[in-house]
Amino acid sequence: MFTRTRILLASAVVVFILMAAMLILSKRCPEEGLALTQNARTLHEQKNRTTLPQNQEFNPQISLSELLRPGDDRSRWSTLHAARIQGYVVAVAYARPEATNCFVPWRRDIHINVATRMDAPLNEQVVLEVTPNLSDWAAQQGLDWSETALRAELVGHWCEFEGWMYFDIGHADQAENTAPNNPTNWRATSWEIHPITKMRVVR
Repeated sequence: MFTRTRILLASAVVVFILMAAMLILSKRCPEEGLALTQNARTLHEQKNRTTLPQNQEFNPQISLSELLRPGDDRSRWSTLHAARIQGYVVAVAYARPEATNCFVPWRRDIHINVATRMDAPLNEQVVLEVTPNLSDWAAQQGLDWSETALRAELVGHWCEFEGWMYFDIGHADQAENTAPNNPTNWRATSWEIHPITKMRVVR
């Protein structure tokens, strides 16, 4: 009995420490997230950008059709550029907790899948992402960028999105342009607009 009590007490302490850590990280997750290498820090910082792109930073050559253009596109675009694209919103859903957001379950990116038509298969869809930082910023502007609100507002509509270009190297083996004909591909390209900094329903 004594041993069981000690185990329960130790478990309770561990749970308390983890919950406290989560609460702290939810308020103070650094821009580089939780990263063990310089490369990871750089990628996390790109995802977590909060600076709004200026007119001269937009690449006018980037469109949905160009993002969908077949061929190895690893060096096709630059993360120094922003993009403005239009397309149909096929789906809106939370991403999994990740190191970029300190693994905090209630601070997750939101995936917005865009395609040229509503019945496009996954390997013809481009993934755009709303980050917790930009969702917080939007709330300060009186905008609701929650997953529930975005799904209700965007899915099935032709929409326009703006934001920073980002190449998600972690999914290069699951994208049609960099892993052609892989039956498990769930996206057309590893290039994303991530984070989204502006969006609107066109029709």
